[in-house]
Amino acid sequence: MSKVIEIRNCTASYGDNEILKQVSLSVEKGEFVVIIGPSGCGKTTLLKMINGLVAPKTGEVLVKGEKLTECDLTDMRRQIGYAVQGAKLFPHMTVTENICYVPCLKKKMSKTEKTALAKKMLETVELPFDLAGRFPRQLSGGQQQRVGIARAMASDPDILLMDEPFGAVDEITRRALQDELSALQQRTRITVVFITHDIGEAFKLGSRILIMKDGVIWQEGTKEELLQKPKDSFVRQLIDYHL
Repeated sequence: MSKVIEIRNCTASYGDNEILKQVSLSVEKGEFVVIIGPSGCGKTTLLKMINGLVAPKTGEVLVKGEKLTECDLTDMRRQIGYAVQGAKLFPHMTVTENICYVPCLKKKMSKTEKTALAKKMLETVELPFDLAGRFPRQLSGGQQQRVGIARAMASDPDILLMDEPFGAVDEITRRALQDELSALQQRTRITVVFITHDIGEAFKLGSRILIMKDGVIWQEGTKEELLQKPKDSFVRQLIDYHL
């Protein structure tokens, strides 16, 4: 396996508020890494750092072997899928236009190419092609979330970053989306870094789980390792509270 993400001794601050404290993390190609922890622990800041949206105060970030301080960030971001809670689709664009947005930034696409890509990606997230001409307001919450994932994957990224992507949907839809994402990741072997507040979701999806607290990675491991050897009462309570 090869490292596709490396975070080396990074700190990050918003003003005088230190969010991340000497965090180091390596993610191997094909891993499904889930990050969990209380609000304000630094989860989203860590994810944004991988995408170059937050620059570390100290330390360095490498993606696919390139230092983010030395590469074209716009080009790098186009190689990374990004999906967030509520999908955040462009409301004035159809499903096809949303899905094809990033690929169209890379190269000019014909109508036939856009249609083919939209059809492929909708099939990937198990949505019917007859949704392609609809606008986000005409979709259910679960459909919007699936389109958000389709859009994030349309540029064939090696890395998919997901910030609580299923937090805005009902429990039944959430479980279905979890199953689909898990199957999709196993099929494509895409590298996923996924943020959640739900330890059950983390245990279901993650090949490795990072528990964050106060700006540091407090404990990491597989589901079995965390269940069998929680580091302390904080980890035990986190697990017991949600399970």
